[in-house]
Amino acid sequence: MLAGGIGGTTGDMLMHSLDTVKTRQQGDPHVPPKYTSMGSSYNTIWRQEGIRRGLYGGVAPAFLGSFSGTVIFFGTYEWSKRQLLDMGVNPSLAYLTGGLVADLAASPLYVPSEVLKTRLQLQGRHNNPFFKSGYNYRSTLHAARTIARVEGFSALFYGYKATLFRDLPFSALQFAFYEQEQKLAKWWKGSNDIGIALEILTGASAGGMAGVITCPLDVVKTRIQTQLSADVDPVPLRKDSSSSSKAAKQQHTGPTPSESLKHPPGSKPSHLSPSSTPKRLISTSSPSTSLKHHTAATLDTSSILTGLKLIYKTEGVMGWFRGVGPRAVWTSVQSGTMLVLYQAILRWFEKYPLVDER
Repeated sequence: MLAGGIGGTTGDMLMHSLDTVKTRQQGDPHVPPKYTSMGSSYNTIWRQEGIRRGLYGGVAPAFLGSFSGTVIFFGTYEWSKRQLLDMGVNPSLAYLTGGLVADLAASPLYVPSEVLKTRLQLQGRHNNPFFKSGYNYRSTLHAARTIARVEGFSALFYGYKATLFRDLPFSALQFAFYEQEQKLAKWWKGSNDIGIALEILTGASAGGMAGVITCPLDVVKTRIQTQLSADVDPVPLRKDSSSSSKAAKQQHTGPTPSESLKHPPGSKPSHLSPSSTPKRLISTSSPSTSLKHHTAATLDTSSILTGLKLIYKTEGVMGWFRGVGPRAVWTSVQSGTMLVLYQAILRWFEKYPLVDER
């Protein structure tokens, strides 16, 4: 668990800036989009917004979610994999199932941090003049408190189903690929010590292939987690007078927290007419930054399958693979770093155990 937590967190932190580029590409509402190629997007964010608040926006929730999530993930993965192998289950199926079960166990901690991370990444720095995302949180704590107060605590779990739809197959494919590639590498080398080059290659290729295959699910997940109500101009969250703050909240989020609890996303409060009911979008650009006069297609559901169909209908296959470049690089480097460190730290613990086995 410690080896997995250290390895996973190190990989995530190394690649956080590239994850920000991917999030901006997937959540860009402008037509034509402001963020296009990976290199130009990276340079634009760095030049306009800097490193800490720009490229590394949302790094605090990312760190907390990454460490706690990977600790639980690796503990669950190793336990469930070994249980299945001991029961005589086919190794490939055991690795696939172990990845699914492990991600399911880690998701209650991981998803809220992912919501905070994604919104802060999309927002960039406070009062950002370069990119209007519809969000304007001062810090991670302010973001968590504002979301819980204005949108309801359940909003911290927006996109929970979409995150599972993305991460469960990703983890299953990643570890199925990794275990098989490790087996082939050990057979080819004739030893369990395959060397650092093959360690990096097996980890990076497993993560990269899984990342590309699951990119369409990642696009839908990002858009669901960062969506705003339709037909509402984004309003910064600032400390103003009580009346203006109330108006800003109503403009920014629609219903109050109590109303949100009574009327979950997708339902229509009785006091609103059909024409005035806020829409939750999965748009051609992104409901995360829905603009009042934007050609985004509306959708009254957060259904993953419906979202995939809508994106394909309006953007084609390329819409499914928005941000696939940075995602492929991110998952490759992150996976390679995580799994190489995981194996190295495991070997270190075997040499210097925390508990005297005698």
